[in-house]
Amino acid sequence: MIVDAQIHLWDGGQAPPHHRQKPYSAEEAVADMDAAGVDGAINHPPGWDQDSNRYAIESARRYPDRFATLGWMKLNRPDAPDLVRRWRSQPGMIGFRFLCVAEDERSWPTDGTMDWFLPLAEELGLPVAVAGPILVPHIERWAAQYPNLKLTLDHFGLVGLTPTGGLIQADDLLSWSRFPNLSVKLTGGPDYASDDYPFRSMHDTIHRLYDAYGPERLFWGTDITRLKCTWRQAITMFTEELPWLSERDKVLIMGEAFSRWFNWAPSPAK
Repeated sequence: MIVDAQIHLWDGGQAPPHHRQKPYSAEEAVADMDAAGVDGAINHPPGWDQDSNRYAIESARRYPDRFATLGWMKLNRPDAPDLVRRWRSQPGMIGFRFLCVAEDERSWPTDGTMDWFLPLAEELGLPVAVAGPILVPHIERWAAQYPNLKLTLDHFGLVGLTPTGGLIQADDLLSWSRFPNLSVKLTGGPDYASDDYPFRSMHDTIHRLYDAYGPERLFWGTDITRLKCTWRQAITMFTEELPWLSERDKVLIMGEAFSRWFNWAPSPAK
């Protein structure tokens, strides 16, 4: 079973320059997944399309065996707590993902917004993924404070990029593995590599995370609309080019570990 832990589907808005510029439809994604041998994918509705949650729900309704969603919402809206409580009633919604890059979101980690949201997500069993320099620095505190809340760091624990587009990870990322409720997505790797396939410049980074978190808390994925390689190459980078991974490790990292963590599994690709 191969589950891509992060893709973006959208049908409106203007994507940033590092992503493809035309929308990526559910139908196109399913065709690409079938060609590459990807059984299911986790849609992260992009913030550049303010109506992307609507399209995520439509996509999951049409393809419930292929897509699930880590959605987003404005936590500072008056009805936010009620919407969080109803989150799973929406087709395909299995959790949340936040970056907090919009102007009205950047203060959420310190203005009390996350202080009501995270315990509610913990109570409801809703996993939360976070990414970027605004949220990741708070993850140690949150992982300790909410031990029953499943937290996931996107993009290898990224907090920034070097001038050449390389990966800058949180300083304490490896030590955070002591929190059993914290996991890491191995998403976007080829995009941070300084070389071509099989992207050997990223192999040591993967190995260090493997040694710290183990295969049960590492989730393969692509962020396919920004990668400089094919979906199939993003797969074989892990399944064929990392000889220190056992067959069982690959089964976990390529899909089983994600499915256990988020309690969702696709139907096999036809």
